[in-house]
Amino acid sequence: MNLAAWIGILIPFAGTTLGAATVFLMRRGMSPFLERAATGFAAGVMVAASVWSLIIPAIDMAGERWGTWAFVPAAVGFWLGILMLLALDRLIPHLHLHAEEAEGPRAKLRRSTLLVLSVTLHNIPEGMAVGVLFAGLLAGSADITLAGAFALSVGIAIQNFPEGAIISMPLRAEGASRRKAFAYGALSGIVEPLGALLTIAAAALFVPILPFCLALSAGAMIYVVVEELIPETAAGGHSNVGTLFFAVGFTVMMILDVALGA
Repeated sequence: MNLAAWIGILIPFAGTTLGAATVFLMRRGMSPFLERAATGFAAGVMVAASVWSLIIPAIDMAGERWGTWAFVPAAVGFWLGILMLLALDRLIPHLHLHAEEAEGPRAKLRRSTLLVLSVTLHNIPEGMAVGVLFAGLLAGSADITLAGAFALSVGIAIQNFPEGAIISMPLRAEGASRRKAFAYGALSGIVEPLGALLTIAAAALFVPILPFCLALSAGAMIYVVVEELIPETAAGGHSNVGTLFFAVGFTVMMILDVALGA
């Protein structure tokens, strides 16, 4: 694996780590306004990345083999991603970030643990998405460019920044030390490079079914947006802020993907 691939799969993890590091700069926990803005921005980036970096390339790749039925791998893969996350959602302890109020040390510990698990869970398909693109690039796929692969990595890193903060800041507000809060926030993103490496290692398996894999990653990310992030932006006050920053995130990722992937 070349240096560019190593850098590409580590960029999203760097975004999570930098976001978690904001705990050293902020004295207080995230305000509701900032939380809505960060969550809306992350959701917008993920939706745009799902469309331009995953679904459209999946359809393009399938065009030669499937012809007018090129949408089939994208549709099937998309639903596999939705169902995969639905299954994980049922099997793994899950939390909508503000679904319950913390009452007492034990409740706070449970909430913090579920918070980390929740964000870590939705980092899995993101790592898979990056790994699938770089696996195809390393295999010489004409439909994937280095710029396009980096566009996805950078886009995910951008939306990972608020995620790292969303973990570290509440942990700090609940009494954890800055170092411990930072460590949990950063480690929630470690599954991304690990997932990417595993995907690249199994390139011989994934490249022939690349259109399905790309769409699967898109479906998984869309599930997270609808199940996790959009309800967060609509809960309580400042819901309009979440909506506006969703549009900002979507626009930023669209520009990154189209400009860098051209």
